[in-house]
Amino acid sequence: MSKTALHVPGQGSQSVGIGEEFDREYDFVRETYDMAEETAKMNISKLCFTGPMEELTQTVNLQPAVTTVNLACLAVLQKEGVDYDLCAGHSLGEYSALNAAGVVSGEDTIKLVYKRGELMHRESTKNRGAMHAIVGLPIAEVDRLVAEVQPQGVVSVANHNSEQQIVITGSPEPVEKVSALAAEKGARAIPLKVSGAWHSELIKGAEQEFKEVLAQMSFNPPEKSILLNVSADISTEADEIKDIMGRQLCSPVKWFDSMGKLMDAEVETFVEVGPGRVLAGLLKKILPADYPAKVYNVADMKQLEKFLNEIS
Repeated sequence: MSKTALHVPGQGSQSVGIGEEFDREYDFVRETYDMAEETAKMNISKLCFTGPMEELTQTVNLQPAVTTVNLACLAVLQKEGVDYDLCAGHSLGEYSALNAAGVVSGEDTIKLVYKRGELMHRESTKNRGAMHAIVGLPIAEVDRLVAEVQPQGVVSVANHNSEQQIVITGSPEPVEKVSALAAEKGARAIPLKVSGAWHSELIKGAEQEFKEVLAQMSFNPPEKSILLNVSADISTEADEIKDIMGRQLCSPVKWFDSMGKLMDAEVETFVEVGPGRVLAGLLKKILPADYPAKVYNVADMKQLEKFLNEIS
């Protein structure tokens, strides 16, 4: 029997207007926004629905805002009786995936991402950083280029998104050098609009404090399988998941390997739960042409109706 996996987006999926349609259509979605706004002490609805984009994309605002929209989309699926077997989230999206798997409550999810955004912003103001997407080289070659430049400064792999889409992170000059070397080998290097070097040593100063926040949170054994960024593997132990999430901040996101794990598990229905189409786009690059998969997005009524009609 084929399996269904939810995959949840993070930073980079935001746009003004996200989540507004479900908020209009479903009374119970307002409860998600009310909970998040009370927990984060910020007007998340206004940020998501009307922006402006400059405020929405600030890390301290974006993390709770996108997470709230993710939780609202998840609430709609659950209300519609959609069942699923596995959950995975990309970086920030992993916190919403933990909620989808029954590991963390909605309120604690918002508390965690709010603090995560606050700490990441703090560290980014201390250490100027950059991130570039390298497109057209395999991970082994990017790792080699990164190792070549590392003696000159902080640079590492942040995300292995698809076979030949890899994001590097670190101090601006070493990141530029790796990009230049990659370009010499025929790859494209695309600077990303971010305010810090996420998933790098440059935000290491946030790690211990965030671990202390995690230690205060209740983590439950997962009710659904949860596939984690750091390990690209499924974990079933609450304490192990908490420990891994403590390392997620500065560790690479092994998304390509994680999607391979879902294929190994014979997942055939992939549902992106949250704004944008970033993860669905990556998945279409990752899945072999002959792999029997259906890929859906669920972030508005039209997408939801299509999905529900096709699975009914």
